[in-house]
Amino acid sequence: MDASEEPLPPVIYTMENKPIVTCAGDQNLFTSVYPTLSQQLPREPMEWRRSYGRAPKMIHLESNFVQFKEELLPKEGNKALLTFPFLHIYWTECCDTEVYKATVKDDLTKWQNVLKAHSSVDWLIVIVENDAKKKNKTNILPRTSIVDKIRNDFCNKQSDRRSLPLFSRCCSSSRTPWCSMTSWTPSSLSMWSTSGPAVSVPPGALDCWVFLSCLEVLQRIEGCCDRAQIDSNIAHTVGLWSYATEKLKSLGYLCGLVSEKGPNSEDLNRTVDLLAGLGAERPETANTAQSPYKKLKEALSSVEAFEKHYLDLSHATIEMYTSIGRIRSAKFVGKDLAEFYMRKKAPQKAEVYLQGALKNYLAEGWALPITHTRKQLAECQKHLGQIENYLQTSSLLASDHHLTEEERKHFCQEILDFASQPSDNPGHKIVLPMQSFAQLRDLHFDPSNAVVHVGGVLCIEITMYSQMPVPVHVEQIVVNVHFSIEKNSYRKTAEWLTKHKTSNGIINFPPETAPFPVSQNSLPALELYEMSERSPSDNSLNTTGIICRNVHMLLRRQESSSSLEMPSGVALEEGAHVLRCSHVTLEPGANQITFRTQAKEPGTYTLRQLCASVGSVWFVLPHIYPIVQYDVYSQEPQLHVEPLADSLLAGIPQKVKFTVTTGHYTIKNGDSLQLSNAEAMLILCQAESRAMVYSNTREQSSDAALRIQSSDKVTSISLPVAPAYHVIEFELEVLSLPSAPALGGESDMLGMAEPHRKHKDKQKTGHCMVTTDHKVSIDCPWSIYSTVIALTFSVPFRTTHALLSSGTRKYVQVCVQNLSELDFQLSDSYLVDTSDSTDLQLVPLNTQSQQPIYSKQSVFFVWELKWTEEPPPSLHCRFSVGFSPVSEEQLSISLKPYIYEFKVENFFTLYNVKAEIFPPSGMEYCRTGSLCSLEVSITRLSDLLEVDKDEALTESDEHFSTKLMYEVVDNSSNWAVCGKSCGVISMPVAARATHRVHMEVMPLFAGYLPLPDVRLFKYLPHHSAHSSQLDADSWIENDSLSVDKHGDDQPDSSSLKSRGSVHSACSSEHKGLPMPRLQALPAGQVFNSSSGTQVLVIPSQDDHVLEVSVT
Repeated sequence: MDASEEPLPPVIYTMENKPIVTCAGDQNLFTSVYPTLSQQLPREPMEWRRSYGRAPKMIHLESNFVQFKEELLPKEGNKALLTFPFLHIYWTECCDTEVYKATVKDDLTKWQNVLKAHSSVDWLIVIVENDAKKKNKTNILPRTSIVDKIRNDFCNKQSDRRSLPLFSRCCSSSRTPWCSMTSWTPSSLSMWSTSGPAVSVPPGALDCWVFLSCLEVLQRIEGCCDRAQIDSNIAHTVGLWSYATEKLKSLGYLCGLVSEKGPNSEDLNRTVDLLAGLGAERPETANTAQSPYKKLKEALSSVEAFEKHYLDLSHATIEMYTSIGRIRSAKFVGKDLAEFYMRKKAPQKAEVYLQGALKNYLAEGWALPITHTRKQLAECQKHLGQIENYLQTSSLLASDHHLTEEERKHFCQEILDFASQPSDNPGHKIVLPMQSFAQLRDLHFDPSNAVVHVGGVLCIEITMYSQMPVPVHVEQIVVNVHFSIEKNSYRKTAEWLTKHKTSNGIINFPPETAPFPVSQNSLPALELYEMSERSPSDNSLNTTGIICRNVHMLLRRQESSSSLEMPSGVALEEGAHVLRCSHVTLEPGANQITFRTQAKEPGTYTLRQLCASVGSVWFVLPHIYPIVQYDVYSQEPQLHVEPLADSLLAGIPQKVKFTVTTGHYTIKNGDSLQLSNAEAMLILCQAESRAMVYSNTREQSSDAALRIQSSDKVTSISLPVAPAYHVIEFELEVLSLPSAPALGGESDMLGMAEPHRKHKDKQKTGHCMVTTDHKVSIDCPWSIYSTVIALTFSVPFRTTHALLSSGTRKYVQVCVQNLSELDFQLSDSYLVDTSDSTDLQLVPLNTQSQQPIYSKQSVFFVWELKWTEEPPPSLHCRFSVGFSPVSEEQLSISLKPYIYEFKVENFFTLYNVKAEIFPPSGMEYCRTGSLCSLEVSITRLSDLLEVDKDEALTESDEHFSTKLMYEVVDNSSNWAVCGKSCGVISMPVAARATHRVHMEVMPLFAGYLPLPDVRLFKYLPHHSAHSSQLDADSWIENDSLSVDKHGDDQPDSSSLKSRGSVHSACSSEHKGLPMPRLQALPAGQVFNSSSGTQVLVIPSQDDHVLEVSVT
């Protein structure tokens, strides 16, 4: 080495504030050693053990030595660091027992008492040997005797102190050429040593000195303490054992005692120099069999002796570290042992210690020690011939980014070299975990729903992240698949399976666990939240506390990591179902690999294991998680028919979509669908109809013209040729006849008929379209059974009719209401009597031939009835009107008209009812609160007709008569009927026969008031077998009527009662007697000529509050 490259001497910085150390005892003695102490002490590095969580630091310390005075001791409460004496030293070179007893002991006692009074516990007694004094005195005891006396007098009393004082010796004579002075200080100053200035020592001399010093201190401790004290203070002494072991190892490496071939001549010369430098053993230890001097000399004498002493020290140190729980330090010593065994060519012994150290580092998360230990373990496994373990460790090192690129490539090449070698056993496979070789990042299915039919192709693309530093050629990547058939899985269709799959078809895998567990410092922070429970009654606090919401993250089980370095034990699955991709080159980083498979058997396929083979080396991911599955189904052919609109409308062409799912069936040339024709529904054939063929993934495969042949009973639709598991779609137009359902007749009172409705929402709305179901039977080529489908058509119109009267003139009104969302054009409306009566005419009053009808709107048609002779008792009418959608283009076919049939009965007017109200006598107008006269005239308009021949008809000598009941009702509460509001009359059945009834009414409000309603009923006798039938005349004369009414409109009994009527719906005095019956006359037989008439009522003069009725 050039002079310019020699290392520069260390720079010593001067401390401004130095710790104070007091010196008592022999001041002349201290003055003689002070220059050496002041020069050598700052050169020795010391370990500064700082507060918890901060790493120790090596520092250089200077001290300010001052003479001991009591004034320097701190007063109580004084914590000033700059004036605080940290250590108190007593210096003496007494080696005579008499002198000790006479002066030194008393002086030491006074010194100790002063320190004790000021609670100073850090002190040190230094005894210095002087060879000149020893030669001049004959009664000098060995130094150990004086030391023992001082220890017995002072140390035994300090057992309760915080730190035990240590005794040190200073040798002022140069016993050896390279060791001038040694010293031990208490634990508060750690241990420091000095050597004479300008003394050069040979290599290994300091190691010898440290080794002897450590063992001598340990030996002195063993001499003054019992076994219990030694065991309890192992934590303080194990560092000396470890230090001595380390120095002995250095000496062994230096002297060639660890090499495989033993020491050479140079090593032997170095050993001789070191042994000579030790000099002669001191007399006080010459007779000790296991003195540190003898141990060191023996250890350096031969290879075997060194191995014995080194192993004894190492095992003792490991045992002590383990006993106090310092496992990491124990494993560190074990690593030194492993290195020793490797140098001794005993890798089988080194492996145990390397595995133990590696396990500890993995558990604690020390990345760099893990890498270093793995390198040592790889070398050990290579020497032992553990091929599988060596390859596994090499794969871990090849993926370790703490190594250099060259080192990673070296270990990767080791794997590739072994894989390229020809194997003695061709079928043998070395199975290693895939974690260090490559990682599975994500997987993508195509089709994305991971559902495919038998014979279909499924693609699986995976992303593998290669951990290797160089491209690696992989012979094959294999995915082992587990096949299972679930119960009824053959019934699962593609639609059912799709609903239970992820939509995007991408599965992400969690990142692989790190090669060592996460350290405690990187765990998530506690998530603490307050929890309290309160009483439900008074909301008072019952309990309170805190809960941790992420306890599952903090209390996870620490997985053992030793399996990463042990034989993998991964089982390579063998199965009939595999996905394979051959000859793939994995580049460093992300790689995409695609597998293609053709499904053969229906069932569920689960991806279980991923393998990559490089020669005879197989990297295996034993379990793919999360679970990855795809399904293969076998589907039966299906036919599905659905309307293209929300609802099908009757009367106009509507499009219907046919979907044929071929399933496992192949549509051949000549296959067709045979549809049986429905009577009221037509299938329209169009020349431009085409059928589309799709694959199951909705990719268009082909299209073809649709051939349709129709006869009276069957419509044949030829299907295009299509392979299995495809879909055929085509559209057809169908037409349902628009006729409304036949109705029985008019309602009893109003003459209006309600069509029957078949609708689910019938209870929710009164304007629902009438629906009609048409069932069609379809024969399919893949089945011997017919498929029956039902198409529901809604009639767009709701039609009602009404009978209108004006005296004896009659009119029929037909109301057509458009319930659909379309607009129509109506044309050619007709109303005919299906009974073909010659004396009846239907004269239309609508003059427009065409009329639009908009959505949710109505159109009315009116015809007048005219006849020449007696009118028929009933009319059977058929209403028809042509219609077409306004928004549609010109239709290719002519549409059938809309037909509505109904029946009108009892439409001829038999009675004319007229009511008049007259003001009181002497008044021009009616007044509120005044009684007015009500006159009701009931006039017969015709002679006896067929409709009059019923139970109410009676025959006398001169004429026929019938019993009628009248009833005056004011539902609007404008009038108060006074007296009888109803009664039974005997009405002659003759034209112009009139019956008048008078009664009194009182207006309740002022204004133009409508007249009360007058109702007529047929009065029928009760059908009873009892002979005690009451005479009808007695009922007529009785003021209290009790009748049984049959009809839609019954009088409001509460209204009648409120007007002062004595009419009762059910009289208790007639309970059990046969009741007469009332039958309401149809609206067409009674004409109220005063309907709509109003009477002017003026207010009375004494009314303070005026109430006016406006109608």
